[in-house]
Amino acid sequence: MLIETPDAGLFDELFDKDNRVRPHCRMLEKWLLESDENLIAEKRREADVLFQRLGITFNVYGEDQGADRLIPFDLIPRIISASDWHKLQAGLRQRVTALNRFLHDIYHNYEIVKAGVISAEQVFANSQYQPGMQNLKLPRNLYSHIAGIDLIRNNDGDFYVLEDNLRCPSGVSYMLENRRMMMRLFPELFAHSPVAPVEHYPNLLGETLRAASLKANPTVAVLTPGRFNSAYFEHAFLARQMGVELVEGADLFVHQNKVYMKTTVGPQQVDVIYRRVDDDFLDPLAGNPSSMLGVPGLYAAYRTGNVVLANAMGTGIADDKSIYPYVPDMIRFYLSEEPILKNVPTWQCRKKKDLQYVLDHLPELVVKEAQGAGGYGMLIGPKASKKELETFRGLLKAHPEDYIAQPTLSLSTCPTFVDEGVAPRHLDLRPFVLSGKKIQMVPGGLTRVALKKGSLVVNSSQGGGTKDTWVLEDDLC
Repeated sequence: MLIETPDAGLFDELFDKDNRVRPHCRMLEKWLLESDENLIAEKRREADVLFQRLGITFNVYGEDQGADRLIPFDLIPRIISASDWHKLQAGLRQRVTALNRFLHDIYHNYEIVKAGVISAEQVFANSQYQPGMQNLKLPRNLYSHIAGIDLIRNNDGDFYVLEDNLRCPSGVSYMLENRRMMMRLFPELFAHSPVAPVEHYPNLLGETLRAASLKANPTVAVLTPGRFNSAYFEHAFLARQMGVELVEGADLFVHQNKVYMKTTVGPQQVDVIYRRVDDDFLDPLAGNPSSMLGVPGLYAAYRTGNVVLANAMGTGIADDKSIYPYVPDMIRFYLSEEPILKNVPTWQCRKKKDLQYVLDHLPELVVKEAQGAGGYGMLIGPKASKKELETFRGLLKAHPEDYIAQPTLSLSTCPTFVDEGVAPRHLDLRPFVLSGKKIQMVPGGLTRVALKKGSLVVNSSQGGGTKDTWVLEDDLC
């Protein structure tokens, strides 16, 4: 099978700048060259059938309810060397530790605000800040038990953090199912490659959730908005894998500030809720009064300390894109360390000087909503039409505080099986970091790939796909 070489100037995961195969990827090149293209196409069809049979689908908001889609799965794995992963792991631990310290601080002592590292306005006027969390003591001072940190690799070969997801990060089920699929379709590959395992993630997640409570044997449940949610498959998958109940708001009730689950043998108290419902919809008595997704009285039970929410309420402020530029300063402030992982340079449009720069250089930049997600509400300047540029120019002038801007980075590429054959496509990486008695993660994460040639948007809702992510246990393979 022929492999299309990458464009000059881009960092490619398989080829170096001289179009030589990277040493830790030689076995991948050998497999690709020896593989029959028709066989790979047949395997891809088999994967689609299996994913559909297993119900591994997602919904796109705005489409007809029940319009389930398959996330395209690419059969060519993305390979990360053991040495690269060692650095990434250290940087992820450092970053998530600092973010949890920041969350505890802004709801208790406000030291980072008093020190002038970040302004009071950016913290306390942020729509994701929850005043009701002030002075609330949480077990182990943990707010984000599960974090998904989005990374990209730039042309210089270094990994950069693109954004932090600390509320309800999704996608880990696809990471696990992608690995299962690859082991099923190509077991011979794993026999000759020292690929680090990921299948123990549900055990680590269950351990992290139980550690969120100070009880000896806490009862854990996964709270889902229901089957029409875009990530419902993942909610059901993780509950099943952990051996805990999957519940909707109607399955729970609060009595005397304790949360109970309705069961066939009577009420059972719930100690930890892995919630996949946004803050405002968790309790109609404290948030959105029209919410049918939450549990009346849940907030009071939470404040009383009778139930733990993972992740905690109020974590959203730490994954707001206007807070993102301050994470390196958080690491220095709380940990007295230099950041291991780099941030992408960011202009905050709330600042007049930054706004003027962005308006002057709009065709060169990526503009994002501070609280946007899923690839929506975003402008990629170099690929935008004149009309799109003018629309965003108006939005920036009207509501500058709602936007940030970044340079257009060239995400690294990786060989991908597309209609034209095997060609390079841009990708990112979302490792999942679990914080309990200690910080843990499985090697790798979810690799998302932009299937359209030249596209930098990897989100599944925008036509992106996924790959299995292989972290090698030994670079000398």
